[in-house]
Amino acid sequence: MNTKIYPDSGVELNPFTAKNYDKVMNIGSFGMYSSFIKNAIGKMDIRPDDHILDLGCGTGRNASLMRKYLSDKGYITGLDISEHMEKQFRHKFNDDKRIEFINRRIDQPLNLQNSYDKVFISFVIHGFPHEVRDAVIKNAFDNLKPGGSFFILDFGEFDMDKMPWFDRFIFEKIECKYAFDYIKRDWKEILSSYGFGNFAEYFYLKKYVRLLKALKQ
Repeated sequence: MNTKIYPDSGVELNPFTAKNYDKVMNIGSFGMYSSFIKNAIGKMDIRPDDHILDLGCGTGRNASLMRKYLSDKGYITGLDISEHMEKQFRHKFNDDKRIEFINRRIDQPLNLQNSYDKVFISFVIHGFPHEVRDAVIKNAFDNLKPGGSFFILDFGEFDMDKMPWFDRFIFEKIECKYAFDYIKRDWKEILSSYGFGNFAEYFYLKKYVRLLKALKQ
């Protein structure tokens, strides 16, 4: 996809980055991305028969880790709009009937035919304008079963003025303007307004990255 829906977004990727996304993330995190992704997915307490919705699923790297916890009754639905991501995702799971890919925007009503035990979104929601994030959260809530869990793996809440100069320099250089807004907001308060509660959080990379868990009440 060459034309961005949101011109200032950093999560709508150019073709080169989309084709090499996993490598880019490894390099950008100085090799730490793989380890904290595994740790974060381990914190999701995935049950063998869970149905999981992966919003902005990308190449399927996260789904590859999730499926290790699933039995034949478990299921993963990945949503993304990048044709380059779709090709990589489908290649990974070509023979696995437990995993499907749907090419669809996550910022519009989904109207999926299934309801899910868990909804997961990783390093996507920070890259939207805030009013668009509201639509994504509503999609997560509407497609979760009662008592289901919403997991946001993304930046934590922090004050850039208190960051070491090198960390601040990197963040300012690689992130889009929406990320600067994202880190200032109280995400527990935002999710609470939609009916989520019982929060848990796990931190990575000097607490700049957080896995935030919220239950649909």
